[in-house]
Amino acid sequence: MRFLVDAAHWLSSNVTLQQQGHEAQHVADLEMMQTSDRDIWIWAKQNSSIIISKDEDFVILHSSEAQPVPLIWVRVGNTRRKELLEWFERLLPLIEEKLASGDLLVELT
Repeated sequence: MRFLVDAAHWLSSNVTLQQQGHEAQHVADLEMMQTSDRDIWIWAKQNSSIIISKDEDFVILHSSEAQPVPLIWVRVGNTRRKELLEWFERLLPLIEEKLASGDLLVELT
């Protein structure tokens, strides 16, 4: 799977995904830190990427399209980076399963 990690996320999550055999980039890697959510969405769509974000704006974009970009919506409050990475790693098999079964919006709480 190919992931695009949004700016609001922990920088090393793409490393976690890569260690699990996925292709993953952070918007900082693409020099898109100042890019609008809409343009990030377009980039993800053009590059067949799954967005990982805490930003509800992506959920709004997702609900407005007939063929939306797959989205992992992280809805956990502020937490330490290490704890967030451990939490995400534990949920990765479930995320993979949901995406493989065709879910286009995976909400993590």
